Amino acid sequence: MVENDSISLPLYVYNCQIWAIFLRNLSYSYLFIYLIMVILMTDKESYVRGQISLFFRGGKEGDFVSIKTDSRHLYLQVIDEITRDIENGRYSEMEKLPSEYQLSKQLGVSRATLREALRILEEDNVVKRRHGVGTFVNAKPIFSSGIEELKSVTQMIEHSGKTAGSQYLSAELIEATEEDRTRFSPKKIDTLAKIERVRTADNKPVVFCIDKVPADLIPIEHVHENASIFRLLEENANKRISYAVTYIEPISYHERIYSILDCVPDQSLLLLKQVHYTSNDEAVLYSSNYFRSDVFSFHVLRKRV
Repeated sequence: MVENDSISLPLYVYNCQIWAIFLRNLSYSYLFIYLIMVILMTDKESYVRGQISLFFRGGKEGDFVSIKTDSRHLYLQVIDEITRDIENGRYSEMEKLPSEYQLSKQLGVSRATLREALRILEEDNVVKRRHGVGTFVNAKPIFSSGIEELKSVTQMIEHSGKTAGSQYLSAELIEATEEDRTRFSPKKIDTLAKIERVRTADNKPVVFCIDKVPADLIPIEHVHENASIFRLLEENANKRISYAVTYIEPISYHERIYSILDCVPDQSLLLLKQVHYTSNDEAVLYSSNYFRSDVFSFHVLRKRV
């Protein structure tokens, strides 16, 4: 009996090994069938990639950040996921996002899908991609309003809860050009007061302003005493601005302005060119305001007619 037991032990171990190999292969077979079923039913790249990753890493369901399946394109789901992470504080303003490889692995999507999502997020000014450096979270604008609402820069900053300030660069009397005379027509203008200022929010430069006003409407020697040109016109000339005609232009790199506003070379600015009028249709102010797009955003309410 003892001798038979000693002979059967190696055979028993061998049989156990055979069963282990069989069960392991069976588990891979079930995995293959399972993934085929998932592909046929959902055709969702993220879920399949996530389950494969979990299986071979031996992880748990919560270890893998997978985009939930729904009827939308995958890149739209990626946009929502990244946006939620920013809103929830996982990624802070001006923080660099993980590399494309790391982020695509975390989200369980291909790098092509991730790049499409990042491209749209950049168009929406949520992130900024810098070639050879990485992708960064843009700061949220401190002021957002309908462009149809006419407010002074001072009012914009104050309504955002920030402290408005001004840094005067220059104030001088200049001869009006033909273009200036056209802007202030039909009033005949020979001399203009030109004021250059940097508007600040909590002491940070956010807008570069160039204002031109008929010289007889404001005392140029006192412009530094009033932060708002609107108020200055009301107090000194009894001219209350009622509306403005505005043109918006994107601005590429300009060495002086970008230096004044402390911008990086690939950062965008918005230029608002505005002729301001009184209720009597008198043009009293022409301004060129360069807004940092990471601080200010504007929208327009359009109605169907």
